[in-house]
Amino acid sequence: MKRPISLISQLSFVFGLIVLASSVSAQQTYELTVGELNQGLLKAPSLEQKGFFLVDVRSPAEHMTGFIPGTDRNIDFRILGRRHLEIGAQLDDHIVVYCQSGRRSNIAADTLAELGYQYVYNVVGSMNAWNDAGYPVALPGQ
Repeated sequence: MKRPISLISQLSFVFGLIVLASSVSAQQTYELTVGELNQGLLKAPSLEQKGFFLVDVRSPAEHMTGFIPGTDRNIDFRILGRRHLEIGAQLDDHIVVYCQSGRRSNIAADTLAELGYQYVYNVVGSMNAWNDAGYPVALPGQ
């Protein structure tokens, strides 16, 4: 799927990617702070047009207690390897994963990178850091 140049430029700015002449290792992941994630969400034309996939890798029960607005999917990190196609991402799309503390999303990020996804971001501190920063939380049905 082709994206407008403005979204690609926005992602480059928001995530602070440095484009190198060499190729990115298929198993490399990146870290993203909750402030950077929030900035990216605020700059998006809409949460549906944010230019990246946001995935909650907590259990469905945890997801039901509240999630980051703009979350596209909830896929438990333990089954992400089998269900990664449900994200709907191409291998060169940007995927941001989060959990409760960052431990499970780190595992999820590594899983996606091992599957060949090139731009996978783990949210440092995940929901704990998001809540500590006072950012909004969405609830199912909102």
